[in-house]
Amino acid sequence: MQEISVYISLYDWVRDVRVNRETQSLILHYKNLSSDAVIEKLKNISVGDVESRTLEGESSKLFPLTMPLAVLGSVLVLPQSLKFPITFLATYKNILKGGKYLLKGGITSEVLESLAIIISLQRKDYFAAATTNFLLEFAEYIEENIEKKSDAMLQSLLVPDIKEVWVENEGVDLLIPFEDVKVGDIVIINAGDTVPVDGTIISGEASVDESSMSGEAIPVKRSRGDYAISGTILLEGRIKIWAEQVGEQSASYKIASMIKSSLESKSNTQIEASKLADKLVPVTLGLAGISYLFTRDLERVAAVFQADYSCALKLATPVAFKSGMYQAANEGALIKGADILEKISQADTIIFDKTGTLSTGKLNVKEVFSLDDSWSKEDILSLTASIEEHYFHPIAEAVVNAAKSCDMYKHFHHTEVEFIVAHGVCAFVDGKKVLIGSRHFLEDDEQIPFLISESIIENEYEKGSTLLYITYDGKLLGMISLYDETRQNAAQTIERLKNLGINNIVMLTGDHIQKANSMAKELGIKNFHAQLTPQDKLEIVKKLAQDGSKIIFVGDGINDAPSLAQSNVGIAMQRGADIARVSADVVLLEDDIGVIADIKELADKTLKRVQSNYNATIAINSAILLLATFGKLSPVAASVLHNGTTIAVLANAMRKF
Repeated sequence: MQEISVYISLYDWVRDVRVNRETQSLILHYKNLSSDAVIEKLKNISVGDVESRTLEGESSKLFPLTMPLAVLGSVLVLPQSLKFPITFLATYKNILKGGKYLLKGGITSEVLESLAIIISLQRKDYFAAATTNFLLEFAEYIEENIEKKSDAMLQSLLVPDIKEVWVENEGVDLLIPFEDVKVGDIVIINAGDTVPVDGTIISGEASVDESSMSGEAIPVKRSRGDYAISGTILLEGRIKIWAEQVGEQSASYKIASMIKSSLESKSNTQIEASKLADKLVPVTLGLAGISYLFTRDLERVAAVFQADYSCALKLATPVAFKSGMYQAANEGALIKGADILEKISQADTIIFDKTGTLSTGKLNVKEVFSLDDSWSKEDILSLTASIEEHYFHPIAEAVVNAAKSCDMYKHFHHTEVEFIVAHGVCAFVDGKKVLIGSRHFLEDDEQIPFLISESIIENEYEKGSTLLYITYDGKLLGMISLYDETRQNAAQTIERLKNLGINNIVMLTGDHIQKANSMAKELGIKNFHAQLTPQDKLEIVKKLAQDGSKIIFVGDGINDAPSLAQSNVGIAMQRGADIARVSADVVLLEDDIGVIADIKELADKTLKRVQSNYNATIAINSAILLLATFGKLSPVAASVLHNGTTIAVLANAMRKF
């Protein structure tokens, strides 16, 4: 299937081709042709065409190695008079490369390799010169492909390029350029299409592949009222989306920008490895000089020049980091740079902003209290839901969901709802005024007497509940207790982080002390701070940083952005505010706190692999260098061992954990 899509994409009438693995089909976007013409062209494509083009593509990839390999074989059979010109023609590019590096940056590994070829040519050891040349070309080919593959793995997270979008305009479906889509447009998405914008689904139902954004392989059902994310793919169904984030504001565009930036970033480990590689070049040159001084043997000198540290040290480290970042994305976290992965591994402190991180951030009704015998709990819940259903707020949504899941739910007819900003709502039922909101709003602003036991209220606060009060005809009718549910895997995640070397786990919250204490005990967190402002949270982060802590901060709100930016590593939850996601160093692609422990473990493994590759490179190349210095290795053997080691180290850097 993949080979066919690649072959079809080569035609100039094809805009792009995508494989839908779920439906085992190809999604083809074409241009300047009728559908009948496209069908006719597709009928004319044979399996043989695809196979031959595939083989042609594979052979062309190896073409750069054909010439040096042919020369290597020819020097064994050519007459002596032809060996020099043929070998020189094959090797002169590597010789010139060494000269360019010499003029540009002094003595480098490329200069040493060039000298090794020149010495072999001078000694008329054409087989050694041709072998060295072939191995250099082969190693460079492998290195380039591995590095490109590591980049491609990250870039595969980018969404397909979208050219045109269907929108509904006054009841008519129009196909318009993607760049013309505006906030407020009604965008139509059909099966096989990529969602081009972020927004709310206003009609339809679909099965959506969200793996590109969430890492979750199982398609999810999306329908009216759900939020659609750009970059996801409709597998079945048809939906209409009210566009809320378009172009550069969409989630897919922001992630694409993050990925492109991450490819350019370098970790401290990578920078240090590169510096060490440059420092070791003079060592190789010095040993070659000493060897020649005592033996006058140019063969030894050529062998020594083959053994340098540069390629493995400079390439294996970034490849390992990119591989780790790609695996992190597959596990549900976008890490914005190799240096961030390094900092995650070094962290010893993690700070959680409670709401939306350790808790789900989604309220649920826990209990309903009736203060009037003529009103049942179910009636109070139904009355509240009837009015609150017009209000898109977490508390309102929790009340409405609880009421509609109740068998005794009934709708109370009411007048138009008046919203009192930051306080509550007001409406009339049967000519009587209904007020719903906070205690401060009802008791202080509306002068409603609170004839209820303070012990009941205090008890609910100690349990970590949020309280909503309802009045009817000037009297306190009842109270609804809501709670922000602790994430199911929060305690397990905390325990995993402790086992991974996070010695200090801190919880910060703006909630009152009783609520914070209840959750801290539940999760086994000893260090917590409550009733905080955003500035208070920032000051705590700064204080811990000044004390030498290496901090990961996890948050999801607008008020978390300063703390996310101030910490060594900021992690934003999937449902976090846009500013939090921009400020963060890591963005979770799925709503799962366990991913934080996953990426901490992955970061530790990545750094261990980098260190093991580093140690192996130094040890093996040092051994090759010493053996060559003492005449135990020929130039060919030294070249085979050195380049083989480099390829092996790079392959190890790419391995999945």
